[in-house]
Amino acid sequence: MNVALVQFKEAGKKYYFSYQGIQIIEKDLVVVETSRGIEIGKVYLFKEIKETDLTSELKPIIRKATEQDIKEDAYNQTLEAGIIDKAKHLAIENELEIKVLGAEYTLDRKRLLIYFESENRVDFRNLVRDLSEIYHTRIELRQIGPRDAAKMIGGIGPCGLILCCTTFIGEFDTVSIKMAKNQNIALNPQKISGVCGKLLCCIKYEDETYTELKKIMPDMNELITTEKGVGKVIDMNIIAQKLRVRYVENGAMEWITLKDVKTREDA
Repeated sequence: MNVALVQFKEAGKKYYFSYQGIQIIEKDLVVVETSRGIEIGKVYLFKEIKETDLTSELKPIIRKATEQDIKEDAYNQTLEAGIIDKAKHLAIENELEIKVLGAEYTLDRKRLLIYFESENRVDFRNLVRDLSEIYHTRIELRQIGPRDAAKMIGGIGPCGLILCCTTFIGEFDTVSIKMAKNQNIALNPQKISGVCGKLLCCIKYEDETYTELKKIMPDMNELITTEKGVGKVIDMNIIAQKLRVRYVENGAMEWITLKDVKTREDA
């Protein structure tokens, strides 16, 4: 079976769709039916898979996007800023403590999705009713978490670069304190948290490399032997493969490379 991986937003999640008898190439815009309705997306890549490998039936690509489809999608996007402003105003009128972040029409404008962030569960039924009276379509309010909110808003990370989640991360991976410890990062919340308040995604990127490099490194406080004698490992630079050693005989300290280690033993 021929399938295409389709992406709906820059740095967004990608989904597989089947296609048959449609002439499409990578980066073509296509019209598909998703769980939200009729949407337009971009072909990311192609793949051939066996039907027996599928866990569920794939929805087909309806057609290659026409000029009219592309114009409709562009028009829908021009409406979003006004919808966000109206939703914010109505949220205040309904005394809802929510932060309205984004709005999206499906291609046929039969459904309007509005994204918001809130620290608590929200009864937004009155807000949905008010919005329905204005836009005369099916309204869906969707509460999102802080990582998705940061992805939607965008910004600059502590590294000085545009947030990874807005440039290339399609799906969020789990990031844990254990990964930060594995990389000998100081566990200062301000240093290891992103603008979303969660652990930095880049901690995940480097974890596998640190794990592999640490396999050939001595442990902290391990005794090692060099040309200058026996010393205890008191610090390390895992990426540079360097160790800071305090010599047992005279207490002197220095940085050495891993290749300078002759023998190792438990402290």
